[in-house]
Amino acid sequence: MHRKVMHSPIGRLMLGEEDGALVRVAFEREIPAGIEEQAEELPLQAKEVLEKAERQLDEYFAGERKVFNLPLAPKGTEFQKKVWAALRDIPYGETRSYGQIAAAVGNPKASRAVGMANHRNPISIIVPCHRVIGADGRLVGFGGGLWIKEKLLKLEKENS
Repeated sequence: MHRKVMHSPIGRLMLGEEDGALVRVAFEREIPAGIEEQAEELPLQAKEVLEKAERQLDEYFAGERKVFNLPLAPKGTEFQKKVWAALRDIPYGETRSYGQIAAAVGNPKASRAVGMANHRNPISIIVPCHRVIGADGRLVGFGGGLWIKEKLLKLEKENS
C-alpha cells in the first residue's frame, strides 16, 4: 500500500492506495509511528489517487464538497462491502440508524453486524460511517472518536 499523510481540521489522516484505488483513510490514532518520515517516491498512479483524495477531503472540510468521486477498493467480507455501499447512499447532511442500514442491506435483524461493519470501515469519511447513529438519535460508536463524529455531522448540517 502506498501512503500519504495529510493534515485536516480533525487531525492527521493517512490515505492509502493500492492498484489505482483508495483503500484506506485512517484517523490520527490509527497512523503507525514514523509514517511521515518514510518518504517514498510514489508511482504516478498512486500519487494521482492520493492527491485527488487529499484535494477532495480538503474541499469536504471546507464545506465545498458533498459527494466524493474517487476509485475505492475497500477490503472486507461481502456483508461488510454491502454495508459500506449502503453507507455511501446516505445523503450528505443526513443520518440513518443501524437498523435502517440493516434493512437496506436486506437483513433487518443485523443491526449489531452493521455496527461491526461500520467499525471495520477502512475508508472513513469518504465511506460515511459517521452518518450512522443509534435508533434513539444518540451518537454511538466511532473509530475516530465521538468528538470527530460530532464535528463531521455538524460540518455537514451547516453546509447542507
